Amino acid sequence: MRYPVESNEAPKAIGPYSQGIKAGGFVFASGQVALDPKTGEMVGGDVAAQTERVLQNLRAVVEAAGSDLDRVVKTTVYLRTMADFAAMNEVYKKYFRSEPPARATVAVAGLPKDALVEIDVIAEV
Repeated sequence: MRYPVESNEAPKAIGPYSQGIKAGGFVFASGQVALDPKTGEMVGGDVAAQTERVLQNLRAVVEAAGSDLDRVVKTTVYLRTMADFAAMNEVYKKYFRSEPPARATVAVAGLPKDALVEIDVIAEV
């Protein structure tokens, strides 16, 4: 069985996808960009501010599924430029302090809403 996950503390999906899906003892959270869930607008001009909002959005989705960021086992980080890697990492490590999850980080040609960063996660429930 699989169940959609939805949180009012994260932005509504901007396409035909769910904020997350709970299945097989895991929650698969869709990629989040730095949209403010209250206004629907992008936040911050730099990658640090955007990473902060992205991780807050992901925390809301994971918590709506009955989990938390300490139970994240895998993340994928998409950056518009690898020049932002260090700044993104400074914020990221505040959210994943001990036993950080496995992670892939890739540079991409573009992201929705001209975002600088997008992150998705898989967490145990």
